[in-house]
Amino acid sequence: MSTIQSSRKNLGFSLVEILVVLGIAVLIGLIATKLLIDMFSVNRSVSASLSQTGEGRRAIKTMTAELRTASPSSVGAYALEQTGTSSLIFYSDIDSDSEKERIRYFLQSGVLMRGVINATGSPLVYNVANEMRTELVHAVKNSTTTPLFSYYNETYAGTSTPLVEPFNISVVRLVKIYIVADTSSSASSTPDIYTTQVNLRNLKDNL
Repeated sequence: MSTIQSSRKNLGFSLVEILVVLGIAVLIGLIATKLLIDMFSVNRSVSASLSQTGEGRRAIKTMTAELRTASPSSVGAYALEQTGTSSLIFYSDIDSDSEKERIRYFLQSGVLMRGVINATGSPLVYNVANEMRTELVHAVKNSTTTPLFSYYNETYAGTSTPLVEPFNISVVRLVKIYIVADTSSSASSTPDIYTTQVNLRNLKDNL
């Protein structure tokens, strides 16, 4: 009889054993959850980085093409209307309809924006209320030491310092674009840089 009772006792689990198994199961669950969260976080980070890279490259391509053909407006205004470190306004025929559009690049809450106005009416006018705005690059981090736009005159030789405000806007012959963008919230992350320099062909003299 004592042998049978002993065997029955050995068939079950003790409370300690059950608690140990439950503890291991909970630990495995926590680890799996943490791995999934980390994986989703990495995926979001990679997707954001790829998206930003696409934005930066498209912005540089668009800005270069439009700025390169800057020319006097359809109402006779000078090709460049305003030159700032974080904004630039000029005229260019961006849709090949023989009319010049007023193009404005500017920063707004960390977003590089593009505003376009078509001249309308008779006589033609550029009505700022009709500006069509689009977002070009998000999470822009330019600062006072990394201006979005820098301007150079006809003496630019590759390493020249940019013109210093205030300067005569009619002497500008080359514009450097420098976009600093970073979608990461980490202070240690390395931002992406998108940069180019554009000769103003229609204003070009001896560059």
